[in-house]
Amino acid sequence: MIAEVFHGDTFPVKYMPYVEIVAERTFATKAQRKRFNRLQYNVKKMYPYAKLAGDLLKKYEAELNGLDSERARKKYYKRIEDELKKEFDGEIRKMSTSQGRILIKLIDRETGDTSYEIVQEFRGNVSAFFWQSLSKMFGQDLKSGYDPNGEDKDIESIVQLIEAGAI
Repeated sequence: MIAEVFHGDTFPVKYMPYVEIVAERTFATKAQRKRFNRLQYNVKKMYPYAKLAGDLLKKYEAELNGLDSERARKKYYKRIEDELKKEFDGEIRKMSTSQGRILIKLIDRETGDTSYEIVQEFRGNVSAFFWQSLSKMFGQDLKSGYDPNGEDKDIESIVQLIEAGAI
């Protein structure tokens, strides 16, 4: 309990935790509700991967800053790639294209870099161009950024609910 003095009087003060009140979402049609529920399911499924990707990227960047030679960096990149393949290869291959699109957006949200920039940093320009071309063939875009106030506002609201523990 904290006490504050106001105009010579002492008052006990108890600060309450921050609470955000969110109105229940309404939909014009059943199709819109179904689309939103599917988006919510996919975001809940992909969000842990994006959080992990953000954490791992921070860890790897800190370790990479300590390496001096280009050869040591390439060796480290190869080790990172093998480690990630071993841990996530099966799960990543099973995700749908819409889940992949959401994962690309969430990784940008967590890291501040688009997936294209991450691939470019770790694998080089040629590899980034190859993966961008391949993703374009499947209707994806590694260069797509995250816009929490625009086209990605539904994803952002779902992520905030996840972080608040509401869903």
